[in-house]
Amino acid sequence: MTEGHSALPLTLSALLETAAAARPGDDALVFPDSRQSYATLYANARRWAKTFIALGVQSKDHVGLLMTTQPEFVEALFGAALAGAACVPINARYAPAELAYLIENADIATLVTTDKVADAVDFIARLNEAFPDLPYQDDARRLSVVGAPRLANIVVTGDGGHRGCIAESALDGLAAQIGDEELEARIAGVRPDDLGLILYTSGTTSNPKGCMIPHRAIVSNSRALGRGRYEMTADDRFWSPLPIFHIAGILPMVAVFDVGGAYLTIPHFEAGLALDMLEREKATATYPSFVTIMQDLISHPNFPSTDLSRVRLMNSNLGVQPAAIKDAIVRAMPHTKQVGTYGLTEASGTVCTSRLSDDEETRTSRLGVPLDGWDLKIVSIETGEACGADERGEICIRGPGMLTGYYKDPEKTAEAIDADGWLHTGDLGSLDAAGQIMFHGRTKDMLKVGGENVAAAEIESVLNAHPAVELAQIVGAPDARYEEVAAAFVKLKQGETASPDALIEHCRGKLARFKIPRYVRFVDAWPMSTSKIQKFKLKAQIAEELNAASEDVA
Repeated sequence: MTEGHSALPLTLSALLETAAAARPGDDALVFPDSRQSYATLYANARRWAKTFIALGVQSKDHVGLLMTTQPEFVEALFGAALAGAACVPINARYAPAELAYLIENADIATLVTTDKVADAVDFIARLNEAFPDLPYQDDARRLSVVGAPRLANIVVTGDGGHRGCIAESALDGLAAQIGDEELEARIAGVRPDDLGLILYTSGTTSNPKGCMIPHRAIVSNSRALGRGRYEMTADDRFWSPLPIFHIAGILPMVAVFDVGGAYLTIPHFEAGLALDMLEREKATATYPSFVTIMQDLISHPNFPSTDLSRVRLMNSNLGVQPAAIKDAIVRAMPHTKQVGTYGLTEASGTVCTSRLSDDEETRTSRLGVPLDGWDLKIVSIETGEACGADERGEICIRGPGMLTGYYKDPEKTAEAIDADGWLHTGDLGSLDAAGQIMFHGRTKDMLKVGGENVAAAEIESVLNAHPAVELAQIVGAPDARYEEVAAAFVKLKQGETASPDALIEHCRGKLARFKIPRYVRFVDAWPMSTSKIQKFKLKAQIAEELNAASEDVA
């Protein structure tokens, strides 16, 4: 905890309540076509909290949220906190099989979703595919679906009328069943060390892992970032285009709510809409972070004419962006302090970020130093010994924003967190002589597709289930837009045939679209070490092939 902040709230529920009491009429949540004051947001969160209690949600139960970035997500997240429940944000791009796994694994009691379908996203259809008996349930208040024994009910915002689900039109009646005294008792019972969030992130195994984040962790880390490193005040208007179901969407929201400023966001990223909002809403801080978003912003025809003069701070990570993006951003926004960031879900988001007092070269070529309260070291992958300046090794962290473990997975928890409390991130990094961090990739078998962590093993398990496949191996193939995409190397069973299109089609409905292999290549034999397939050779092979193809086109 940063000195002077000891009296501040340490739960999500108390944080919103405090802001609503201090600045009831000020903007809290702003979308392109709507806005809510702190008083309105708090009232809506209380309505959701009463609804959850009326539906049978107990203290320390888990409430799942399956929707894109929209006001109801934020209302329900804080509503769950007020009711004493932990919130489980769910990646809106998950396929039915992934949803079925997560909802069961997370022991979700009540799920909130929407039938406001956008971008061809039909959550109801996905849930019906994940749980085929859902449309045949007789009592939407007391579900009994195969594969999710703890799931008691599903609330659907929007038009409603879906069998097995509770419509939004029923919420006022449900909330009216719960008095203020009962809700206040729930709120009073929430403790900083209670579980606030379970955030699922891909690991090196086929299924994602649930990071258990206490209230104290997400609130204190957001505070260290906002009040501490970013020097934010109630006058700040913090814009983020990142999905609200990610820690990268939740962290800036909690940081700005903590100081009573406004959180500006959009349902889905579209560069023209984003630029209009940045200018019209007078954003002072922005959180675009990823290369795909930065590319679209600077490439939009309105970028040169958009007034971004009020943006004092941008989390742009220029140290890991292509040079063309870095040059365009710095040239167009000379008044803005660009900062780099290193973080991960297990750490409630940001661990390191630039100091505003750092010079421009440092802020645009490195990823910063640890936030207050964090310890960080780089250790040799071979020996575990501390690395020297600029030596590459595994990033290990320890601090107040850390997860307490992976939900229902003590083995993976023990693998990740050692006896001294250090989290071994599996990320490759280095520290320079000034203590500034740089990220160099992943030691784990992971891909980074447009900012999304994707486990190779997850895709491999789906391909290996195809009847013609003897073995599939997934590596990252370079991609100008998404940094990397999945490439599948496949050895077929003797006498079997399958086309690349057939294998790709096999993955549809089983994997989110961003995880589906972009390329499929067949092999007769694997490049091997003594006992292991040498994936680095497969990765080099696809990279060389794609590079040669691009040169031929040029």
